[in-house]
Amino acid sequence: MKKYYFQQTLVEPVSCSGIGVHSGKKTSIILKPAPENHGIRFRRIDLPSSPDIKALFKNVVDTNFATVLSEKDAIVSTIEHLMATFTGLGIDNVLVEINAYEMPIMDGSAKEFTSFIKKAGIKKQSALKWYFVVKKLISIHEGDKYVLVTPYSSFKITCSIEFAHDLIGSQKISFNPALDSFEKKISHARTFGFVHDWENLKKMGLGRGGSLENAVVIDNGKVLNKKGLRYKDEFIRHKLLDCLGDFSLLGMPIKGYIRTHKSGHALNHAFINKFLAEKDSWETRPIIME
Repeated sequence: MKKYYFQQTLVEPVSCSGIGVHSGKKTSIILKPAPENHGIRFRRIDLPSSPDIKALFKNVVDTNFATVLSEKDAIVSTIEHLMATFTGLGIDNVLVEINAYEMPIMDGSAKEFTSFIKKAGIKKQSALKWYFVVKKLISIHEGDKYVLVTPYSSFKITCSIEFAHDLIGSQKISFNPALDSFEKKISHARTFGFVHDWENLKKMGLGRGGSLENAVVIDNGKVLNKKGLRYKDEFIRHKLLDCLGDFSLLGMPIKGYIRTHKSGHALNHAFINKFLAEKDSWETRPIIME
């Protein structure tokens, strides 16, 4: 008898709150179980009529300093860490109620989101999980940066970065949810930046909630955070976290092998656009458990 993967949601609601990294304002969210084929939706409960915003690529309106979604004249920003958590834990259907436009940054990683979701519990549903099954290469290049996907027996992603900085340099990491623990390998990796980056953001009216409590900050060749790094290669682990969040906006998981080099939100979303356009390079269907 063939065995397939099924959609998943939460067992019960769970809530948390924190500061928006760009707005500096306190935000609260409630993650609620959702029915089959619902997908991930954000509900702006602070707005009249509480509009829903579907977490889909077609609703992306900005990728400059975070991923921003918009639908029905409402926006929700900085959703990539929570979306990565849903992907890493294999969750398909959740309603996210939020009382402001920006997601809480928490500690700059997906650690707390992962903890809250595991506390709520994950429940298998009766509907089959559908996948984008990659049949041939799809790639996008921008100078020496690239994103590509090739056929593969399951889902795997490998990310690499290069920084002209001794503390970072060249780093590379792979993640396969069938073999690796998202919680242990990826979720604790925090967003990072240089002191001058934060100063520039604040000049633009952004980064108001950024601090050593929610980001790894580098200055003069050293990490300013008192406890240092959580992983020796925390930088690339966080880049992979961001990629999981970006690619989740396809709306269905991928059966294929994604590789990225020096990619960011903008190139990731350009890749998604190309991926969806090349319809002869993939098909959608449930897959049999290996």
